Amino acid sequence: MAYIHFDKEQLINLEYCLKREWLRTNRAGAYSASTIVNCNTRKYHGLLVVPQPQFGNTPHVLLSALHETVIQHDAEFNLGIHKYQNNIYHPKGHKYVRDFQVDPVPVITYRVGGVVLVKEILFSSNEEMMMIKYTLREAHSPTTLRLTPFLAFRQIHALCKANNDVHKDYQPVPHGAAFCMYPGYATLFLQSSVENKYTHLPDWYYNVEYTHEKLGGYDYLEDLYVPGHMEFKLKKGESIIVSASIRQIKPKALEEKFAQELKSRTAATDFRSALESSARQFVITKNDNPEIVAGYPWYGILGRDTFMALPGLLLTRGDTSTYLRIIDSMIALMKGIFFPTAVLDKHTEYHSVDTQLWFFWALQKYAAHTHQQQKLWQQYQEIIKKILDAYAEGTWFNIRMQSNGLITAGEEGYPLTWMNAVDQGRPVTPRAGNPVEVNALWYNAIMFATELAKAGGDKPFVKNWSRIAHQIKVAFVENFWSETNGYLADFTNADFKDFSVRPNMLLAASLPYSPLDELKRKKILDVVARELLTPRGLRTLSPKHIRYKGNYQGNSQQRDEACHQGTVVPWLAGHYAEAYLMLYGKDGLPVVKNIFKSFEDEIQKSGLGSISEFFDGDPPHDAAGATHMATAVAELLRIEQMIRQLEK
Repeated sequence: MAYIHFDKEQLINLEYCLKREWLRTNRAGAYSASTIVNCNTRKYHGLLVVPQPQFGNTPHVLLSALHETVIQHDAEFNLGIHKYQNNIYHPKGHKYVRDFQVDPVPVITYRVGGVVLVKEILFSSNEEMMMIKYTLREAHSPTTLRLTPFLAFRQIHALCKANNDVHKDYQPVPHGAAFCMYPGYATLFLQSSVENKYTHLPDWYYNVEYTHEKLGGYDYLEDLYVPGHMEFKLKKGESIIVSASIRQIKPKALEEKFAQELKSRTAATDFRSALESSARQFVITKNDNPEIVAGYPWYGILGRDTFMALPGLLLTRGDTSTYLRIIDSMIALMKGIFFPTAVLDKHTEYHSVDTQLWFFWALQKYAAHTHQQQKLWQQYQEIIKKILDAYAEGTWFNIRMQSNGLITAGEEGYPLTWMNAVDQGRPVTPRAGNPVEVNALWYNAIMFATELAKAGGDKPFVKNWSRIAHQIKVAFVENFWSETNGYLADFTNADFKDFSVRPNMLLAASLPYSPLDELKRKKILDVVARELLTPRGLRTLSPKHIRYKGNYQGNSQQRDEACHQGTVVPWLAGHYAEAYLMLYGKDGLPVVKNIFKSFEDEIQKSGLGSISEFFDGDPPHDAAGATHMATAVAELLRIEQMIRQLEK
């Protein structure tokens, strides 16, 4: 039995099924995603979602769904499912689903009377191409399979509405048909491994409802275009393969291509291998440059998340060459000394105080893995010096080093730290001044830079920045530490000190170079464990705080308000584990192992085989946000690696 698997008893519960989503990606940045009964609950779901170079290279949903109909003795059994207004599901194909497994590819088994139909969904590794293999495992009489495509041809953040501009004609191609709804789009080719009968019956299906968009307060109704349908005659034991691609293929090659692709897949056998499989999905290649997608199904390239996720996604799998190529790709996107905060559809944003410092951390983890400090100094000293000098002298967004060595930052309307939720143009958690994690990262960055400079023989650099590092170490404790509270302020601004219990102080205990002594780090971990630690990571605010919000739900404004006011963030679990093991060594293994294992059942709940972006602060800590998050998966893989290294 597959590691992630659902049987008839679970699948008969539609509410249960609609909460579980599968995703398959490829290295070209395309993906395929839906729920385990193939009822799309998000506008981001679709069987073929591919970047469109003509429209900013952003992902577009071409093929939204493909509904199957089994026909015997003129009786039709519809296996597809869509949700419409007033809680109407039609057709109700979910009632025929008997089995679903995720790995090595999503496989759905349907039973209709004496008919058993198996559906295997495979996404090509390097092409914008999705293949589905249908096998008629059981049948007692002649059987026809009808396939009906639902097309959208729209950007993932938009919705399709019925209109008169759509191109309703089609192009016959070998064993199939080709469609292009609007000028500028790639053509969608639907082809099969065997001959079929295509019937052209263009029509619109109105008001398909997306539950998640409705709950979020967004437009949630979509009209989908159906050009016609394809029909196949099937006998018991026979298989056919249907492909959806933006390039015409040779139908006779489909069987071999499907077999080769399937052979290259490995099924997850345990929690770790499931995480490793998920990790590979975040690494894509654009114009021969590797990049990290921050999360699916709606995130793109985020600078901070790229550096935070790199060690867990790549070093845990020994992929050092791609690691540096991704760092170089990020350097190529720099504007002055700033790495991109977000690479968006039509522009790139640059407004972060900590992303540049996470770059140092990412290099630091690479250095610890490869012991190539001298090489790294030779390769990156110019960028390192440029960033440190700019922070010291002052740069955009009032980012500058104070006389005591600490970094201050802040400009009206810009959330510069990772707690960057915005409501009506204003940061939900304004932290202008001296954010604690920024200064912990700043100290760590300088110490690491001097480590590299020593290896590279740059004595003047070492002398100058070692002096500043010592100054920061003293000022950090004076500025942030409260002996009365026994923990660090979250941020300070002149005489004001915010002692809200947040996880940001944890970085001062988890980073390789800490400005704190052992006793202070232990006290921080005690506070974090007592008020922030959950089975899904760390809360962003203590439940004791008056602004605490235990549930991440409601419309976009309500969710933004809750985002960093108690919502649990899983990637922080990695830093808690690292800080704990740094202090307690092997004696800390039972605690850290428990943290790792506490996530295991989650990969069968929301984003199958992966970890979500957020979880509710209150039990039972339901998943929220993006269903597949790079930093979450990366940090769990790092925790597992820490455990293995200590056990050796």
